[in-house]
Amino acid sequence: MSHSKKYTDSGIEIKPVYSSTGLPEIGNELPGEFPFTRGVQPDMYRGKLWTMRQYAGFSTAEESNKRYHYLLSQGVNGLSVAFDLPTQIGYDSDHPLAEGEVGKVGVAIDSLEDMQTLFNGIKLEEVSTSMTINATGFILLAFYTALAKQQGADLKKITGTIQNDILKEYAARGTYIYPPKPSMQIITDIFEWCSQEVPKWNTISISGYHIREAGSTAVQEIAFTLSNGKAYVEAALKKGMDINVFGKRLSFFFNAHNNLFEEVAKFRAARKMWAKIMKDLGATDPKAMMLRFHTQTGGSTLTGQQPVNNISRVTVQTLAAVLGGTQSLHTNGYDEALSLPTEEAARIALRTQQVIAFESGVPDTADPLAGSYFVESLTHEVEEAAWKLIGKIEAMGGSVSAIEQGFIQNEIAKSAYEYQRNIESGEKIIVGVNKFTIDKEEPIPGFKIDDSIRTVQTEKLNRLRSNRNHAKCDQLLQLLNDKACSGENIMPTVVEAVEHKVTLGEIADTLREVFGEYK
Repeated sequence: MSHSKKYTDSGIEIKPVYSSTGLPEIGNELPGEFPFTRGVQPDMYRGKLWTMRQYAGFSTAEESNKRYHYLLSQGVNGLSVAFDLPTQIGYDSDHPLAEGEVGKVGVAIDSLEDMQTLFNGIKLEEVSTSMTINATGFILLAFYTALAKQQGADLKKITGTIQNDILKEYAARGTYIYPPKPSMQIITDIFEWCSQEVPKWNTISISGYHIREAGSTAVQEIAFTLSNGKAYVEAALKKGMDINVFGKRLSFFFNAHNNLFEEVAKFRAARKMWAKIMKDLGATDPKAMMLRFHTQTGGSTLTGQQPVNNISRVTVQTLAAVLGGTQSLHTNGYDEALSLPTEEAARIALRTQQVIAFESGVPDTADPLAGSYFVESLTHEVEEAAWKLIGKIEAMGGSVSAIEQGFIQNEIAKSAYEYQRNIESGEKIIVGVNKFTIDKEEPIPGFKIDDSIRTVQTEKLNRLRSNRNHAKCDQLLQLLNDKACSGENIMPTVVEAVEHKVTLGEIADTLREVFGEYK
């Protein structure tokens, strides 16, 4: 055996053996108690399992609605909506820039009518819905609450999450519309409006997922995500909001990769760090210091080569998320490196969660890996390395400045390059890709989206527009313009506008005129 040094992907050196000597000071921490290293609930999954979500949404609202009914029948208890690119960047399906993209990476939602179709036969009071939407998150939230009102639901009981995390869009993902400052203004409007109207709604899902997908390490994922989280909290505090109120409605979204122990250490360290950040910012309610998070297994870890091997990868990642104490989990389909998941792949992914929940015994006790010499040491090292990086960002004036200066983007790019280089040199083994390859691959039947969807959506939009009170729509868009100019909260006007059949693109365009676009 070679005795060369071993490192995690974050560059943390791993010793050949760990023992009680040199162990970090752990103390008598318990789950459900500050600083929540060991979990946010005293009994963790004995009280309630994590929410098993499956991310779905493609083509038209009708097609996605069928998949939702199927998933609910298979034991899913949380829906997770994927939106197409035009919806994400504020264009109606009939906009010239939407061509070729309608319904492709998610469902096309142009109006309240599409939302009605999307959730047809599903009572919003009875499901928890997560919507992966950022720049136009406020509009989708308006559609959702307007639909809940039409269903006669009690808005105080509606639960779910909008991702609504614009900072990571500038840093890693790219679906922004407006510049950072007005975008932050919209986000604090949502915090404020939801605390009064939909108090159980998670107003933001501060996302490390896409930072990791773009090539960051585990340490960078939590450092950048918690820095972004801090920037949102500071923006809300500036607005005079109560940290003990809005702090309870912040949630996070992390990635789960294949290095089981580093991932568990990452989740534990993130909870401990966030509790300290919130306490230092003035939170006194323990619930406002708890880091609650959704996890999705690592999309970038899926291989197009020998794709069935991805089932094993997703299993390891599911274990990492559950051992790390996640509140909700989406498992990727094994075919997702090739196309949107087929129904069979989505079912196997869900079954993977169910096998771990009901057969593995892993959820039977809270934080089962606590006290492991290795896990405790690694949790400590991940935390130390992440604080160092947060210190650098603070010195630049926080996340918004660090993003404006390109620091976060460059750090991610460097890590991505380094990782790729290690794969190409064979130092990092990816099974079936640079080792254990086979000559002839069996083709996997993919899931394809038809281009005719744009025509269908355009016809719907034409009907909608010829079938509404034009004067009222114009009046509401003018009001939205005025509120955006004066800095008043735009949410009540957006909700009223969508109830009067104003479209997503019309609302986004009105604000483009006020705020401009980020280039």
